[in-house]
Amino acid sequence: MDSKIRKGIWNCTIALLMALVFATAAPTAGGQTPTVKTKPGNKGQAEQKRNQAEVKDWWKNAVIYEIYPRSFQDTNGDGLGDLNGITERLDYLKELGVDAIWLTPVYPSPQVDFGYDISDYKNIDPQYGTLADFDRLVAEAGKRHIRVLMDMVMNHTSDQHEWFLESRSSRDNPYRDWYVWHDGKVDRATGKTVPPNNWQSLFGHSAWEWDAKTRQYYYHKFYIQQPDVNWHNPQVHAAFEDVAHFWLKRGVGGFRFDAITTLYEDPSLADEGVVRDKDGKVIINAYGDPQLDGSKTDNQPGLHPVMQEMRAATDKFNLETFPGTRVLIGETYLPNIEELTKMYGPPGKPEFHLPMDTQVAFINKLDVATFRSKLIDAETHLSAHIPLLLFDNHDNPRLDMRYGDGVHDEDIQRVLATILFASRGAALFYYGDEIGMKTTPPERKQDVKDPIGITGWPREKGRDGERTPMQWDASAQAGFTTGTPWLPVPPSAQTINVAAQKKDPYSLLAWYQSLIRLKKTVPAFERGANIMLDVENTNVLSWLRQAPGAAQVVVCVNFTAEPQTVNLATGGAGIGPRHVKTLLKTPGAADPQSLRAIKLGPFGVYMGEVQ
Repeated sequence: MDSKIRKGIWNCTIALLMALVFATAAPTAGGQTPTVKTKPGNKGQAEQKRNQAEVKDWWKNAVIYEIYPRSFQDTNGDGLGDLNGITERLDYLKELGVDAIWLTPVYPSPQVDFGYDISDYKNIDPQYGTLADFDRLVAEAGKRHIRVLMDMVMNHTSDQHEWFLESRSSRDNPYRDWYVWHDGKVDRATGKTVPPNNWQSLFGHSAWEWDAKTRQYYYHKFYIQQPDVNWHNPQVHAAFEDVAHFWLKRGVGGFRFDAITTLYEDPSLADEGVVRDKDGKVIINAYGDPQLDGSKTDNQPGLHPVMQEMRAATDKFNLETFPGTRVLIGETYLPNIEELTKMYGPPGKPEFHLPMDTQVAFINKLDVATFRSKLIDAETHLSAHIPLLLFDNHDNPRLDMRYGDGVHDEDIQRVLATILFASRGAALFYYGDEIGMKTTPPERKQDVKDPIGITGWPREKGRDGERTPMQWDASAQAGFTTGTPWLPVPPSAQTINVAAQKKDPYSLLAWYQSLIRLKKTVPAFERGANIMLDVENTNVLSWLRQAPGAAQVVVCVNFTAEPQTVNLATGGAGIGPRHVKTLLKTPGAADPQSLRAIKLGPFGVYMGEVQ
């Protein structure tokens, strides 16, 4: 939509806010912008809270920003992002309003899986910098009340890690039992030794690799170069607690636990089931293998005691050594809300503070009924636990490819951002989401960097498309590097970039900033429950945020490309035909006279305080 048209639709109040946030001039008289209103004194109160660097429950309403360091900001011209680049951009992150940044792995690594194959858990890969650079990042982030979260990869190591080099050196090496080794079995038809069972790597083909020297197979849920650690060995438990303690002492704000549900495998080594379609035909995956059901290699019972140990060790560190809460986040792809609930731990034995709610994250279609159902689950089936909502990460195509229609992509991303930040709980988003970066997969196999794209091409093009450099400005390399970037800067960077959007108070970046500010300053958003409204509506998702002693807030998001009108004065929360005061709205959403008629434009959003 043309900016002049938007100026004629949007309310003028936000212009003042955006001028403060981005230090840009306000529109001239008569210029119109989206509305954001907060009560007098709220900003000061919110700043006072943020200035308390160690608030015990900071994570319960946290805004967490995922950074893929390789692609965020390069400072030495080698085409790879680095720790100093992240430090350089901390003021931007503070302006955005984030509470914590999660870094994907920056440990020493052969980079087969771009850092998720770790060869040393207690150092920094030289391509990202040094431990001194890391300490500086933590210190500078702390000055801005931003916590740094590390990626904790406990399912596997690199095959170049000293533990594995020892383990594969001989069958009687003390480290042999630190990994998952098994004899093969004899194929009756050929008489040859074959893997112990049919288990597959998530990156294609058998999950078992033959070691000629010791004449056994080792198990790898991911790449061949990522052997799985044996969690039945108590020494492994102690080793990873020591790793966590090393980083906690350096001041990290917590950990995100990678691939945590794959920690254990069924000790019986039974084959996994083959998945079939409704006609009974075996489903073949992108790598040409039969699709398996994961029943023997995912979400096995042993992972819960491990996480209880890690949580206990972290909580002890919090109490005895440093004040405040270090948060534990789980990468938890699970089949239902009941399994997600288990990840918080039983009474008296806590596990994750924030397991990721991938039930909501990867619906991957704009379906009101499904979103409503999953958000109700997050509100009512997690007991008193706090949900962690997200929509995006470094392993999946960006929002445009999973939710966009190619015409209204930016408007749809406003809808998703509203659900993310205006719902109860913590919110996690991926670098570049705030400006609407687009998925840009390679067009030729020879350009692919991600090994799964090389293996699976053309059905699986890999994850390069969602890992392209951050688009800071419209220069040749988008302000990311002065050298040649490790992945090409997409053509979209000419128009989709931070510098351009900072100048535009109607931009997606401004929308994110506004939502995050409301999340931090409006009491109903800070601590209120979610109550779904107008629950039979299949076009518009509406809900109420309600906290004791605070004004109620209604939120409406249109999931369609057609204008919609909703009546929230009946059914659900007993709010009646009352007036509403606009907090934030998108083009096409007029200020309603009451809750009886809230009008929304195509993919429009309205948020208002009930009077």
